[in-house]
Amino acid sequence: LDGTLLNTLDDLAASTNAALVSCGLPARTTDEIRRFVGNGLHKLIERAVPEGGEAHPKFDQVYDGFVKHYAEHSRDHTAPYEGIMAALDTLIEKGVKLAIVSNKIDFAVKSLSKDYFGSRMQSAVGDDPSRRKKPAPDSVLEAMELLGAADAIYIGDSEVDIATAKNAGL
Repeated sequence: LDGTLLNTLDDLAASTNAALVSCGLPARTTDEIRRFVGNGLHKLIERAVPEGGEAHPKFDQVYDGFVKHYAEHSRDHTAPYEGIMAALDTLIEKGVKLAIVSNKIDFAVKSLSKDYFGSRMQSAVGDDPSRRKKPAPDSVLEAMELLGAADAIYIGDSEVDIATAKNAGL
């Protein structure tokens, strides 16, 4: 989803910085945030919080602040990358079933998928405590099961995605 279908970086950076600043911590640059994303929200906040990450006494406060801010501002600047909608429509015309798998919080994945892609995506699977995060294959295998697919092609934009595809046997 993030970095492959939707450009969400500016909204992720704004929510991260709103949470950091509200806790009296320094803001991060967009380039720093770009390097922090890809392994889920917990890891993003761990990387963004200075000096100690998860051990920092304000970690939970920053995490909760991000969730609250992002729930209200996840669509301020987010948009599909140029050409994505046409590419998805072409795949659908060819009979390809489409799903989203992301380390983003499940409610946000489902909401963004519905709002931006409508019925194009037949499944959207995000981070949920009931399954392991990417690069574990759990979310990919769940999406494939929901699609009724025995095989798939996995497309991503990071090393985590390459490892996820390999772990899922794709």
